[in-house]
Amino acid sequence: MSTQEAPAQQEAARLLVRALEAEGVEYVFGIPGEENIHFVHALTDSSIRYVLVRHEQGAAFMAEIYGRLTGKAGVASATLGPGAINLQLGVADATTNSTPVVAISAQVGLDRIYKESHQIVDLVSLFRPITKWSELAPRAEALPEMVRKAFKTAQTERPGAVYLAIPEDVEAAKVSPELKPLPVNVVRTQEPSPSQIARAADVLALAARPIVLAGHGATRARAGDALRYFSEHLGLPVATTFNGKGVFPDDHPNALGAVGFMRHDFVNFGFDEADVLIAVGYELQEFDPVKINPNADKKIIHIHQFPAEVDDHYPVEVGIQGDISRTLHTLADSVHRRFDVNGTGRKIREMIREELAEGATEGGHPLSPRRIVSDVRAAMGRGDIVLADTGAVKMWMARMYPTYEPNTLLVSNGLSSMGFAVPGAIAAKLARPDRRVLAATGDGAFLMNSQELETAVRENIPITVLIWDDSAYGLIGWKMELDLGTSSNITFGNPDFVKYAESFGARGYRVEAADDLLPTLRKALADDTVSVVTVPVDYSHNLELTDKLGELTGPF
Repeated sequence: MSTQEAPAQQEAARLLVRALEAEGVEYVFGIPGEENIHFVHALTDSSIRYVLVRHEQGAAFMAEIYGRLTGKAGVASATLGPGAINLQLGVADATTNSTPVVAISAQVGLDRIYKESHQIVDLVSLFRPITKWSELAPRAEALPEMVRKAFKTAQTERPGAVYLAIPEDVEAAKVSPELKPLPVNVVRTQEPSPSQIARAADVLALAARPIVLAGHGATRARAGDALRYFSEHLGLPVATTFNGKGVFPDDHPNALGAVGFMRHDFVNFGFDEADVLIAVGYELQEFDPVKINPNADKKIIHIHQFPAEVDDHYPVEVGIQGDISRTLHTLADSVHRRFDVNGTGRKIREMIREELAEGATEGGHPLSPRRIVSDVRAAMGRGDIVLADTGAVKMWMARMYPTYEPNTLLVSNGLSSMGFAVPGAIAAKLARPDRRVLAATGDGAFLMNSQELETAVRENIPITVLIWDDSAYGLIGWKMELDLGTSSNITFGNPDFVKYAESFGARGYRVEAADDLLPTLRKALADDTVSVVTVPVDYSHNLELTDKLGELTGPF
């Protein structure tokens, strides 16, 4: 009597990789460690490209930007202890920017997790406040369910980051070959409530000067076409948050520009006159509502895929939860009147255009921020992607840089993390290989994750980095001058950025005159390799700008 051999068992690490493949994962960004070598090795025999980075923080930022551009959760991987902890800034940034990310790290084995031991840290508890879901895999057989839950949680409702810890003995375990990934289920889009549509239409029927504020959620929902229909059908002006830039094109006649600057900017005058605020995909962490509704007296129509957070300056008159595009179309067709977007809106648009045009002609060396913004806009195509790192760079780029398509100017506006632009640019190029990608960063933010230049060179991912060089933390100096009348403890020294770039195998350029910036940018972008351009910036224009805005009493 012969006995049939039992089928060979499969590694849990391979089961994990199969589960990631089932979710459509294309890239895993990370650094291997002793405790996750089975997982990293299993990726080599899969359809997933493992992008080896130089710091786990860079991996998390890459996963975040990939998730932001694709809508699919980016995946960051690390070993236990310090490796996992290094992921946390990018993970928190993703959650506060409502971006889907799945962070996976190793953990000590179950045979010693209950006692004091080498490299034990309660990672699940550390990640819980900065994620939507944080859990440890207790057994290898749980991996298919836990991976499916991780991606579903990260990508649905309000997106964000999740964390999964995998003990080293769980990763190395053998499981039944019959154990397979779970099928991916697509959540059905929610229809807007007819009664809430009717209530919102009643509010607009009595409105005098409504205004639309489009936020990051409108971009994630790909609601740009519906937003244009809504604006054009009703004749309504549209402003965006910094994170929402591009969802409504800045060259549209109803566009007011972006709100989010530290002072009362041109676009704020549109909110001053408004009596009804139609918030489309707006999330409160993008911009404090007190700055656009200081007296809490505007009626607010909240249109999003989930309810609004509570804030005394964001009293929602009508909340419509559901598919944003369907809501905008249905509401537009339910309102039988048109509004006038001329007057203040037209003047605001003229002031923004004039400021950009003046910047294009400014000479001097170091260069004015307006000149840099103007030349970057001239160098980039409508669909090309710029990542503006946190600092004075972000303030100038977010308020002045015209955008025409969603996700073509990326900032960190929820957590405002420094150092995301260089690693983020790598992920942006992987997610959108047909677009040119520029990381605009201050010298302080650049050196926080500049080591990822080597990643870009090694992985053959062409990006251009533009360093705004002032040898200081310029935004902090700006704020100190405004509040204290002086600044201190903000200056530092820099390396030779051209030689620094070349030491990684990248190309380096230094801008020696104002008229050299645009041709240098064009050359660097055309190189189709990793390039670093350093341009000295004159931030004395910071105070000139805030002084000018402080004197404005209206656009007329």
